[in-house]
Amino acid sequence: MRSRDGFTFLELIVVSVLAVVIISASLGVLIVNQRVFTAQTAQIQGTQALRGAAAILTAELREVSGPLGDIVMMSEDSVRVRGQREYGIICEDAALGTSEWRALKMGPWLKVNDSVFVLADNNGGTAADDAWILTTIATLDSTATCYGDPSQQIVFADNAPFATDSVSSGALVRSFTHVTYGLMQRDSAFFLGRREKGGDWSPLVGPITSNGITFRYLDALGEPTTTATDVAQIEAKIRTSSDAVDSLGNPVADSLTIRIETRN
Repeated sequence: MRSRDGFTFLELIVVSVLAVVIISASLGVLIVNQRVFTAQTAQIQGTQALRGAAAILTAELREVSGPLGDIVMMSEDSVRVRGQREYGIICEDAALGTSEWRALKMGPWLKVNDSVFVLADNNGGTAADDAWILTTIATLDSTATCYGDPSQQIVFADNAPFATDSVSSGALVRSFTHVTYGLMQRDSAFFLGRREKGGDWSPLVGPITSNGITFRYLDALGEPTTTATDVAQIEAKIRTSSDAVDSLGNPVADSLTIRIETRN
């Protein structure tokens, strides 16, 4: 009799069924793993967006002073402030004129027409007479030196109320510009955005939800206020969301509330 090698039809059916079961189980595991990975990635991205927003807002808003008028506009989804930029340090005690001083270079150069604050301090032994004088830079000479270091000879606008002894060595000169932080939309996505005076919105972090940023303004007692000069704290709540879903089928979302003590 001849020997016949191979599989019977029944054996082929059994093997096929087992293969389908194994492939289906493996595919199910892959799908679950992919969903978990997608959800975790969305969670990480949301957390990074929250941390980035908190870092940016804290760094900028803690430098503003409500009583000094640094808060220009405040609403529920945006705030406009005087953002501090370049600065220099006065390096001579005696004024060269009623509005002319030499400032040591500290970072980028100050520029002509910059809006600036200059610290006036008639008596170094007390802070009671300290004041920030608001003015603009009329002319600059960036070839000057202070103790051998690069400096600028600055002539401030004539309308600056300087006394001849009001500015002394070590006084700070700080330039500023109006900066708005708030909710912005680009295409169909929302971001925490930033806009300088006269410029366009630029996205900073996101995407966030359509109500992804909410500001509250509090006085020194922690009570809500609508008066800019009374603001001592700014509370910001940032919300993120994504199309990814968690194990319960809910959209992956997160939120963070920060409270920033302003400079007063």
